[in-house]
Amino acid sequence: MPAQDKTPEREQTDESLRVEREKADADFGERQAAIEEAADAIIEKARERADRVLAAARARSDVRLALPSAESVQVIETERQQEDDALREERTSADETIRAERAEQVALSPERAATDKNLLHERARADTAVTARDVFLGIVSHDLRNLLGGMVGFASLIAEGVPRGDQENRTIAYAQRIKRTGARMNRLIGDLIDVASIEAGVLAVRPEVSDPALLVNEAVENFQEQASGKGISLTANIVAPLLAASFDAARILQVLVNLLSNAIKFTPPTGSVVVHVESTAEDLRFKVLDSGPGIPQAKLEAVFERFLQVSEHDRRGVGLGLYISKCIVQGHGGRIWAESTPGEGSTFCFTLPAQGAVRR
Repeated sequence: MPAQDKTPEREQTDESLRVEREKADADFGERQAAIEEAADAIIEKARERADRVLAAARARSDVRLALPSAESVQVIETERQQEDDALREERTSADETIRAERAEQVALSPERAATDKNLLHERARADTAVTARDVFLGIVSHDLRNLLGGMVGFASLIAEGVPRGDQENRTIAYAQRIKRTGARMNRLIGDLIDVASIEAGVLAVRPEVSDPALLVNEAVENFQEQASGKGISLTANIVAPLLAASFDAARILQVLVNLLSNAIKFTPPTGSVVVHVESTAEDLRFKVLDSGPGIPQAKLEAVFERFLQVSEHDRRGVGLGLYISKCIVQGHGGRIWAESTPGEGSTFCFTLPAQGAVRR
């Protein structure tokens, strides 16, 4: 199932379009109401004037009717003709005004249709551009990974095939450095691909019932050598019994790797890192605790944003790991957060829902 249905940019665009459309509809409604109100007022005024003309004419004709003469009849006919002319003029003027106002309203419909057509066209162009970008990124990342794989493989062969000795040890050290550098480059490419997938709304998680204890032990084993090299104590604390929850093991391992990588990176020599997992009544809860310098309170939420560094002078990494971890956890229906006191270390926590899980 996808971790996200829409990209944040697409959601913002749709929301902006919705707001603008509502504003346009409101303006249109106000204009239409004003037009109709003005038209009604004109008609009413015209009718009142016509009624006054008729009333005056009828009063004069009534006076004339009292005089039974040819002159009186002629006067009445003349007055009647004047009344009819005045009434037709008022009616024609009112009808022309109404037609003009109604035509203005009708003219807005093609304008709205043209706007909708333009919006659909721009959306199609944007979707095409995103698709092209993703295809390009996929091709480039595939080729880069092939090259990196070859480089790391040859570095491993060098390290394994060189006889031991001072010169040889330096060669082995260089080969291992190449291998580590290639691994970091490969991980960066993977992070960039994940971010592109998240933005495109296609980062998938495939849950299966798995044992969280095995996952934690695997993550700790992967970093044991790196931690020992820095003089850091790395341990796992598994609180039994655990829920065998349903989750994408590869993706949750990726989250643990990101959290452990940060913890070891910021923990000084002789420090400690602990990976903790336990079951609560509501969820399965993971924690990665370190004895590093800690994180300022104001940045505890911001650390999960893209490309953010806790310190502006720190260039270790590009700030994607925690953002990707947040998206993966949210894709499972869980939540992730950080707790820290400067000078006393940090704790990164995330949960996975316990629904449908069974105890082992």
